[in-house]
Amino acid sequence: MNSPARSHVPGVPGSGTRRWVSRLIPPLIFVVLVCLPVGLCCGATYYVSPSGDDANPGTRLLPWATPGYGSKQLRPGDTLVIRSGTYYLSRYWDDMITPGSGVAGKWITIRGEGPRRPILAGRDGLPAAADISGCRFVRLKNLEITSDRGAWFDKGISATGGVLRDSVLADLYIHHLDWEGIDISDTLNVTIKNCTVTFCGGGGIGGPAGTHGGIRNLTVERCNLSYAGHYYRGGSGDDRPYDRPDGLGLERSPGPLVIRATRALHNRGDGLDSKMNLTRIDRCIVANNDCDGVKLWGTGSVVRNTLVYGTGDGNPASEWTSLVISGTRNARFELVNVALDDNRTRRAYSMTVQYDDPGIPISLAMRNCIVSHGYGAAYIGPSVNFTCESNLFKRGTAEPVQVYANGREYTARQVNTGALGRGNRCAEPRFVRPAWGSAGDYHLRPGSPAIDNGTAFRAPAVDLDGKTRPSGAGYDIGPYEFRG
Repeated sequence: MNSPARSHVPGVPGSGTRRWVSRLIPPLIFVVLVCLPVGLCCGATYYVSPSGDDANPGTRLLPWATPGYGSKQLRPGDTLVIRSGTYYLSRYWDDMITPGSGVAGKWITIRGEGPRRPILAGRDGLPAAADISGCRFVRLKNLEITSDRGAWFDKGISATGGVLRDSVLADLYIHHLDWEGIDISDTLNVTIKNCTVTFCGGGGIGGPAGTHGGIRNLTVERCNLSYAGHYYRGGSGDDRPYDRPDGLGLERSPGPLVIRATRALHNRGDGLDSKMNLTRIDRCIVANNDCDGVKLWGTGSVVRNTLVYGTGDGNPASEWTSLVISGTRNARFELVNVALDDNRTRRAYSMTVQYDDPGIPISLAMRNCIVSHGYGAAYIGPSVNFTCESNLFKRGTAEPVQVYANGREYTARQVNTGALGRGNRCAEPRFVRPAWGSAGDYHLRPGSPAIDNGTAFRAPAVDLDGKTRPSGAGYDIGPYEFRG
């Protein structure tokens, strides 16, 4: 007696069963693949929630409770999602985010969920919210790190105990801490982007000198590094232990360092201070800092499309300088389309080059720059091999001397007649709204002598606004192209 399955298709024994199985196999394969744990192919995704429990498995429905615990469970390729809410950090190491390393193609990612960043609030002298020293292929993203209502809390991100490699810090909001927002000393291929680091007592981005090769290939892009030193242990910052906290202050390293589209405002130290070789500062605004605006020490350093103003932050007793270059023997520096605007009531130089080391030879090329409204002349030390082309100088006092360079003084008349170099001028730059201690507007007004009078040689293809150069008959002097 034949079974019903075998007689399903007359004349073909067993064909009904085979056809039914063949139709079922592809859906079964699909179901099996979908049901496989994500970690087997591309890493698992885990979750942390203020309402979670560290005894849970860390799933979306049963999340962990603490970011520190969750970070220690991750393997290469894993992602930890920290849900919105406030997480209080106080226990050393247990509460700190301390992941292991990922591998190429399988990064470890720790990120906040949704448009509302989760808040990591530290207290009880915790040294850092996250320690990623010695890590590799790690990404921290979309987190807010701050003190618990003014409690003692040292740093946001620490990376000083080993070389941090091939990692990204993105979309972080770090504020109101006692020391650095981001503390680094040895890095290789690291990017810090879209981060706001403000009101940190010891500075925005900084750290000690490296012990494992220093900083190599670091990019700081689209960041806000401001108000360093205005806060310390819940107060105004007047009792801070370090009297010159910088927006960015990095020690001697081989580089390169790229600082792009970044602002450093109202810091109680320097705006951007780099002792690194191969520092490139591009499309930045450095304004109203207590001490020096931009300070460069390392050879091969370049500043382009950058605006520096308000040195002293409204304090006429300030003795600091908008731009300082102090290089080692035969170091090379370049300034292109930079504006340095000062206030004549502040008795200081607008810029100094080899002021403290007048006998050490270096070279400086300066093109399409504006140095204006300072009390003193632009000072270029006698040991500097100085190339000066198509710049605009306008001292803020009635003194005729505009520049000291090549071991001599240059008056306004001598600048205008080409004694300092081709294309240089002495005239009022005609900014829209110069300022000191407040926000200014340094676009050019109609009729400015900076319009169309720059050189095309090594001029950047875009201006500080990111718009194409040139916009008129020629390249403009300064960081902004005039657009009518």
